[in-house]
Amino acid sequence: MTSFELSQEHEAFRKVVGEFAEAEIAPHAAGWDRDHVFPEDVVGKMGDLGLFGLPFPEEIGGGGGDFTSLCVAIEEIGRVDQSIGITLEAAVGLGINPIVSYGTPEQRERWLPDLFAGRALAAFGLTEPDAGSDAGATRTRAVLDGDEWVIDGAKAFITNSGSSLTSVIGVTARTGEDEISTILVPAGTPGLTVEPPYHKMGWHASDTHGLVLDGCRVPADHLLGERGRGLRQFLAVLDEGRIAIAALALGLIRACLEVSVDYAKQRHAFGAPIGRNQGVAFPIADIQVMVEAGSLLVYRAAALRDAGEDITQAASVAKLYATESAVTATRIATQVHGGSGFIEESPVARFYRDAKILEIGEGTSEIQRLIISRGLGLPVT
Repeated sequence: MTSFELSQEHEAFRKVVGEFAEAEIAPHAAGWDRDHVFPEDVVGKMGDLGLFGLPFPEEIGGGGGDFTSLCVAIEEIGRVDQSIGITLEAAVGLGINPIVSYGTPEQRERWLPDLFAGRALAAFGLTEPDAGSDAGATRTRAVLDGDEWVIDGAKAFITNSGSSLTSVIGVTARTGEDEISTILVPAGTPGLTVEPPYHKMGWHASDTHGLVLDGCRVPADHLLGERGRGLRQFLAVLDEGRIAIAALALGLIRACLEVSVDYAKQRHAFGAPIGRNQGVAFPIADIQVMVEAGSLLVYRAAALRDAGEDITQAASVAKLYATESAVTATRIATQVHGGSGFIEESPVARFYRDAKILEIGEGTSEIQRLIISRGLGLPVT
């Protein structure tokens, strides 16, 4: 049986990342959120800490760590700022991982050094205006014209796609009637237009854009992996991404627990701390249960991934529980804070806005329930 208890090394690493997050991110998180600022300098600092190359082999320039360590890092960063947490998760899991997993030696040599160092970011261009959960409905097309791919289409809600650090975007496109392939499109390629940033409910400090590809030409050798296997490749990548999103959600649940306990001890009403009242204390106790259960599910799934075992079911279970619990935890934390929780200066207001997207990105809750149901042998469609 695979063990999923965190080792002493993992806990020591948690402390290092936690201290970094408290020093370099936490003091600025509210301001970045208020001003909708994507802090590119922090990306470089995370690169200096080795976070972007963390789970990849040393022989290709990575950190030689495991996937569990990446989840620990995402959890700790997400505990202080969900926007920066998703920046790390998307850059590593969706941007770098496909190049490591399916790239040629030449593609790796070109892109990975800067990506590992935090000098550049990679993005994942899968979602389209009419193709999200139904990724097979991709309409973007790529036609081979001599020694170049000509790509036409549009992508939506793409993280890390429009900053000055963005260097490459992996784009899924139909390369035949019944085939979807992945093509690496360098930033700045003629025919690639990055649309203005979205006005989002949350994740204000995350870089998110729509993309338009209009006669966008890239060399034929920018095909990533085998032609016609793009959808299969990215579905495999998404399994890992769902565990990472669950870790991000777990960080948010922990943050809700910390601020709620502190506030319930300090805020007085009717001559006593409000935490003395069961109506306040019991919901906070529920958040503690979410932390414990979420941690077990997240790190069980991560351990299965590190052991090379099938993770599809475990990833969906972890994501479903952790993300829905994060939404509940932010609601409880806001209620505990009362009127002050409704004020934007309160961290729980940011937590509340950031939480909802966790139930949507990298596979909605409905898709996770579909996957889990099928895993049980139920004939759902």
